Amino acid sequence: MRVHDLAQSSWLVCAAVLLLSPLDVAAQRQAANTTPQVQARDSAPRYEVQPGDLLHVSVWKEEDLDQDVLVRPDGGFSFPLAGDVRAAGKTVEELRTELTERLARFIPDLFVTVAVREINGNKIYVIGQVNRPGQFVVNPRVDVMQALSLAGGTTAFANVNGIFVLRRELDRQRTMSFDFNDVANGKRLEQNVLLQSGDVVVVP
Repeated sequence: MRVHDLAQSSWLVCAAVLLLSPLDVAAQRQAANTTPQVQARDSAPRYEVQPGDLLHVSVWKEEDLDQDVLVRPDGGFSFPLAGDVRAAGKTVEELRTELTERLARFIPDLFVTVAVREINGNKIYVIGQVNRPGQFVVNPRVDVMQALSLAGGTTAFANVNGIFVLRRELDRQRTMSFDFNDVANGKRLEQNVLLQSGDVVVVP
């Protein structure tokens, strides 16, 4: 009797495993398929407003609050009822949220929209032995290799292993070296940094 009960219990466990396994496999496959997509969305680059950018702010049903605003060199702009707003380094959604909170004190049930009309502030510079030196407006960001491509590539006289990036941080500047041949061959890829607004790529 005990042997029979044990055999019957074993059969029930096996049946349960067989019934549940397809569901578990399907769930695991679904998780495997969705997780990378979520991570990709979370890590997607977001444009941050820069001085010189032209924004358009509008408040639904409020014609007087529908206007373009220019981000000043100090990174701020002024808007009716909201006062002075710090914009540089913030995303459009962050600015929309801040303006909504400020204006809600005066306008009930409001709906605010913020859009970047002209991207003029996110500039990088490429100088030296390149075919088209100058300033470039980028959206949202580019790395060193992409910046060199925007500048038409290096000339025949360029020291491609001596390239460096100048970056200003508060009251000082620092340099970051860039060896073109290494990066082109898939080595030391950490040199190929994402450039920030105001960075200067120097090709000696």
